[in-house]
Order: sequence, then structure tokens, then C-alpha cells
Amino acid sequence: KGTLSRLLAQPVPRDYIINAKFVAALLVVAIMIFTLGFLTIGLGILMIGIPPTPEEFWRIFFFLFVTIVYIGVWLNLAIMFSVLFKQAATSALSGLAVWLFFSLFFAMVVNIIIGATAPADVTNIEQIIGYQGFVQNILRLSPSQLFSEVTTTLLVPTVFTLGPITVEQAYGYVPGPLPLAQSLLLIWPQLTSLVAAACMIFALSYVLFMKQEIRSRS
Repeated sequence: KGTLSRLLAQPVPRDYIINAKFVAALLVVAIMIFTLGFLTIGLGILMIGIPPTPEEFWRIFFFLFVTIVYIGVWLNLAIMFSVLFKQAATSALSGLAVWLFFSLFFAMVVNIIIGATAPADVTNIEQIIGYQGFVQNILRLSPSQLFSEVTTTLLVPTVFTLGPITVEQAYGYVPGPLPLAQSLLLIWPQLTSLVAAACMIFALSYVLFMKQEIRSRS
């Protein structure tokens, strides 16, 4: 409503505004996610009659935590667009467009590029695995891909790898659920990437807001 200049006219440090905007929104999201998650657990116990084991509970807890981190990435992006654009509709549509691109179209664009540039005559298995790993790393530039890998590993304990492996590497593996600690080690790079993306976007928003010249509207 154009009241930011009036707010800044008060003896309030400028960084308090953007910090409170992020913390308040993330706190509301965290309360909502954990409330819905625990409500789902309670309803599941009432309907099925079987309580989750401690490991299953902690897997659900870490899943809810990762969900909050993932939402925090897009929340910071929305804050950055709200700093860059004066119109609320423009910032909202820009954030929605970026989310749709990475959630729906990024994988298709990568597959099209890979189909056009993939080597035709590769016979060495190590080269094939290396190329597949390169493709997967490109897909991991999308926060949606990172979130998908993390949630799959947490909610499906039988997942023991997130990358291509050879038959020799899988030889001798006995199928079975991984312990929670091993699953957390497996998703640690993806979780760190999500946290780093959220921090980098917020840092950029912080710098842009602190250097922005804000004038009152006539």
C-alpha cells in the first residue's frame, strides 16, 4: 500500500524490516507444516492403530524440516522479487514463473539439450556412468530436484544411492532398509545445497534492500 516510506521514517533500523519479514513468514510456515504433519500422524494412529517407531517418527520429523527449508528457498525468492519490483502483482507473477520453470519445465529443457548433445558412440561403461552423473548434477540445479531426492531417501528407507552405479558396485548388496543415520548422510549434500540456496537468495535480497532508495509516493 505504499507505506514502506512511512515505516522507514520511524526510528526503526532498515535491516529489522527485511529480517522480520522473512522470520515471520518462515515461522508461520513452520508452525503450519509441523501442525499438519503431527495432525496427520495422530490421524494415522487413530485409523490404523499402529504407532510409528522412533526411527519412523524421526524420518517424518526430518521430512517436515526439509519441507520448511524448501519452502524457505521460494520464500526468499519472493522477498527478493518484492524488493526488485514495486508492483506486488509483478513480483508475485515473477516468483510464480520461476517456480513453474524449475518445477515443471527445467527437466524437459535439460532432457532436450541432453538428447541433442549426448555422445553417440560411447562403449565404455565408466564414460556412460560419468555422463549420467553429469546430467544428474545439472538437474540438481533445480531446488525441486534436490527436494525430491531428499524426500525419497527419507520416506523410502530402501533407497541406498542417489546416483548411477555399476553392477560391480552393487554386487553383494543385500536389499534392506538403511538406518536413519545412513539416510541422513546420503542426503546431506542435497540438504546443504537447499540451505545454501536459501541463504544466498536472502543475502542478495538483504543487500538489495539495504541499498535501495525508497521514496514516498505522491
